Amino acid sequence: MTRSRPAFIPALCVTVLVLAGPALVAGPAVSAPTSPATATATATTASFAPAAPAAGGTAVVQRRLNALGCNAGPADGVRGQWTRAAITRFQARLGLRQTGNLTTAQRTRLFGDTAPRCDARPVPARSGAGRRIVISQHQNWVWVVGAGNRVLAQAGVIDNPGELRRGSYRTGSYCGRAARVRLNRSGSLWLDDFVRFAPCGFGFHRIPRRMSDGHQIHPDWFLGTNLATSHGCIRLSSGMAQRIWRFTAGGRTTVRVV
Repeated sequence: MTRSRPAFIPALCVTVLVLAGPALVAGPAVSAPTSPATATATATTASFAPAAPAAGGTAVVQRRLNALGCNAGPADGVRGQWTRAAITRFQARLGLRQTGNLTTAQRTRLFGDTAPRCDARPVPARSGAGRRIVISQHQNWVWVVGAGNRVLAQAGVIDNPGELRRGSYRTGSYCGRAARVRLNRSGSLWLDDFVRFAPCGFGFHRIPRRMSDGHQIHPDWFLGTNLATSHGCIRLSSGMAQRIWRFTAGGRTTVRVV
């Protein structure tokens, strides 16, 4: 990072324009690719897929998205922000532009028998090797990769590609600021389990919580889309923030942003 930052960095990670979005939980462990060729291995798919419903059928779409781990919330037939977030997550999983609206071709893909799961994704190619954390800005996703190149956890994130540049980083202290802060503070917000990985204030942390009531500023299902942005930090669910906190406890950890 070459851009200058204000002295009080945690604020970079908090003030956001919140429009919509979802959350994802860590999916089942899968092996990370060790080369670009293996990175394109066939993704986990859902079998016995139902036929695509006729136009409409929001509840059917919601149930299908939920079956694929895309987290559309209750299958109530109401096409709200939660459903839009799940569609956005499915589009990101396919490597498509995130609009929150299914095209005819995407709808067919959703109900196809090779539709990929949203919560189990291969680690991107050219993301390094060995023990590391990998962030995909295109997919709004993070992987925790352990010894033996094995994926230990993965989940959706909220980030800001306009602030955090792609490249290789390492967790640690920057600009005289602590590498790890269990309960970081920024204005009127708490940033739980803050782990710094780039100058000066870029880090991982739980979705900010208001000091006034302890509630998150947005729900977990915002995670995993481009429908909201941070000011550079990587927002996580509480569970994933704790997982990364533990994973980085042993010293400086490589972080790859792709």
